[in-house]
Amino acid sequence: MSDAVRALIAAPHPDVAPLPAADPRLLRGVPYAEVEGGRPLELDLWLPDTGSRPAPLVLFVHGGAWRRGRRDDMGMRIRHWVPGPFARLAAAGFAVACADYRLSGEATFPAPLDDLRAALRWLELRAPELGVDTARTVVWGESAGGHLASLLALDPAVPASGAVIWYAPSDLTVPCGPFDPRSATTPEALLLGAAPANVPERARAASPVARVHRDAPPFLVVHGEQDTMIPVAHGEALAARLRDADVPVELRTVPGADHGWYGASDEAVEEIFAHSLRFARERVGP
Repeated sequence: MSDAVRALIAAPHPDVAPLPAADPRLLRGVPYAEVEGGRPLELDLWLPDTGSRPAPLVLFVHGGAWRRGRRDDMGMRIRHWVPGPFARLAAAGFAVACADYRLSGEATFPAPLDDLRAALRWLELRAPELGVDTARTVVWGESAGGHLASLLALDPAVPASGAVIWYAPSDLTVPCGPFDPRSATTPEALLLGAAPANVPERARAASPVARVHRDAPPFLVVHGEQDTMIPVAHGEALAARLRDADVPVELRTVPGADHGWYGASDEAVEEIFAHSLRFARERVGP
């Protein structure tokens, strides 16, 4: 088979593939990257009606212990919302991208972070077609997705305007709650490909507290005070490190809330979302 025929048979590269046209306001399953030997990586896009003005962007990163999860899932307490959280963000004027990333059963760190960088690169490349202003980007993540969103926002090469971090791990090097860095079976070890204690440099590179720098964007860190999976100490440690570096940060702890806002009232969850949205809007301007 000739190279010309192979090129014709292959699916168009994500950089030039036509955008889906079934619904111009919601694009599902848009390929954004090709991974050698792996599945195509996709994202979902909610696009607001902002007329001729490019919309600011929220890049949402899902949780699931780096091993499972769905790109369009903001957590168990929000799944039933009608309209859903991404539609609400779009109604507030944001474009929302919910991106796949390789899970720990597919590739180890830094692969998922590389994937999110690739998603931002694709969004910047296709921004004129999408009507998106990637210079005004807020990264938002929950749980393991909040960990990756933190690292993404702390990357000096990523022009993030702000970060919304819900109940996320911040340090993969020290014991905290159920996490033991000597164990090779924890979600953190599966992410790194080895017990964190056995790969200290990799564990440090994957720890947001170790990546803080004074030019980082503002952070909103929200954590349940009774979180039994990722103790609130993680959120407190990240906020403290950001403050030490003179980075604007707001830490909100939620009384009675376990992981995923379990145990919090419906009103409290609504207020957490509303406050996070206000923070994001303040970061990107009018």
